[in-house]
Amino acid sequence: MAGTNLINDYVAGAIGGCAGMAVGHPLDTVKVQMQTQSPHNPYNGMWDCIKSISQQKIRHGFFRGMSFPLVSFGFLNSTFFGMYGHILQMLGHNDRDTAEPHFMHTFAAGFLATLPTVFMATPIDVIKVTLQSQIEHEICPETGKKVKVRFYNGPFDAIKDILQKGGIRGIFRGFWVQLARDSPANAVYMSFYEVVAYEASQVVPSVPSPLVNFVSGGLAGVVSWLVIMPLDVIKSRMQADTRQKYYTGFWDCAKKAYSQEGYRVFYRGTLAVALRAFPVNAVTLMVYTEVLIYMNSNGETDSD
Repeated sequence: MAGTNLINDYVAGAIGGCAGMAVGHPLDTVKVQMQTQSPHNPYNGMWDCIKSISQQKIRHGFFRGMSFPLVSFGFLNSTFFGMYGHILQMLGHNDRDTAEPHFMHTFAAGFLATLPTVFMATPIDVIKVTLQSQIEHEICPETGKKVKVRFYNGPFDAIKDILQKGGIRGIFRGFWVQLARDSPANAVYMSFYEVVAYEASQVVPSVPSPLVNFVSGGLAGVVSWLVIMPLDVIKSRMQADTRQKYYTGFWDCAKKAYSQEGYRVFYRGTLAVALRAFPVNAVTLMVYTEVLIYMNSNGETDSD
């Protein structure tokens, strides 16, 4: 759903990404804490986790770790949507505003547009997850005893500590699992969205396009997240493990998680993911598409 001016994809992607990120960060914090909690002191479900976080100060509560990704997600989404639009143009889709989307082309574009963004997304997620996963009464996995946790004083304090302890590899911890998670997720995300939004606009043309894009984006977000939940759990655990170095890699993390908590651990936080995914992606794709339509129409008017 874009015209021929690729700059518009980048700008619309940045605006949509920031809007979606701001909407979903509180539930993202809940998701991360549920995925990284110790088996020795687990939450009794999502509502118990929400209650625990709500009792903490705002700085250490739902909005912990938000400042860094809020700024960086604009650039990240700008790159993704810009690359996505560029790849579709290379595949011959020069009039995406009205033409029927090609499923395999949108799938491939979503997959390939992810590749350059993972180099930016991994450090962002390492810092975000590190800040979000801090729990006041953390349990040491090896001893089962409570340990006193020093909360980071924001993203730069976290970056400094991660670099001191793990160097560049520390800040890119979980890169390969992030790539394995994001590529298929974004392929499903964009192809599902484009097809559903187009078909809905044909079946119920009287429904305003912002509403169609909102619902289609929300559904696309939920579906794409459910596809990669196990990988997301492993990614969160690996990226949160910046201090104790409990996991040596992907398979070690998966094996330890399964042996300690069974297969259900890989779907922990699913409800929080679904509740977050719908509004975040509904807002992201609605804003992206509507800004894109507005910019393209204004560009055509100006050129005339």
